[in-house]
Amino acid sequence: MVTSIIIKSLYFFLPVYFANMAPVLFKWLPFKKPISKKMFGKNKTWRGLIVAILVGGIVFWAQKLLFNAGFVSLAFIDYHDFPIYYGFLLGIGAILGDLVKSYYKRKVGIKPGDSWLFFDQEDFVIGAFLFSLFYYVPPIEIVFTLFLVSPFLHMAANYTGHLLGIREKPL
Repeated sequence: MVTSIIIKSLYFFLPVYFANMAPVLFKWLPFKKPISKKMFGKNKTWRGLIVAILVGGIVFWAQKLLFNAGFVSLAFIDYHDFPIYYGFLLGIGAILGDLVKSYYKRKVGIKPGDSWLFFDQEDFVIGAFLFSLFYYVPPIEIVFTLFLVSPFLHMAANYTGHLLGIREKPL
């Protein structure tokens, strides 16, 4: 039962996880103009903002297609009932959560790229849940599970990215 909730929660949040990783994975694309160096730092770019939103929508669209094709075992929502824009909402929430956190990192004097434990691991989760509320309120056990599991996944993904040479710092 617990394993099922964790797996279904992670599957539900795939658009958010991919949206959060998209700016790093697509850093090879052009148009790396910072949104505002003063407010967010040099690493928060228009490219990252756009790519995160698009990836969130595309991943959700893929989940919807899989659900329609009969792949329903990992889903705890009925994807038929959800519009495609829900994935874009999740992507917007993820990236805006990251931007808000970056703004406050600058305010407290933390340099771009430096770690701010807890906030670096939960910013995108909080943002995605807030934007999710425009259309859907997830069950509390899903929210609780994702708040507990996401920091560990985030740190593992960052460390893996560092080992692969995609990220400069491991955390």
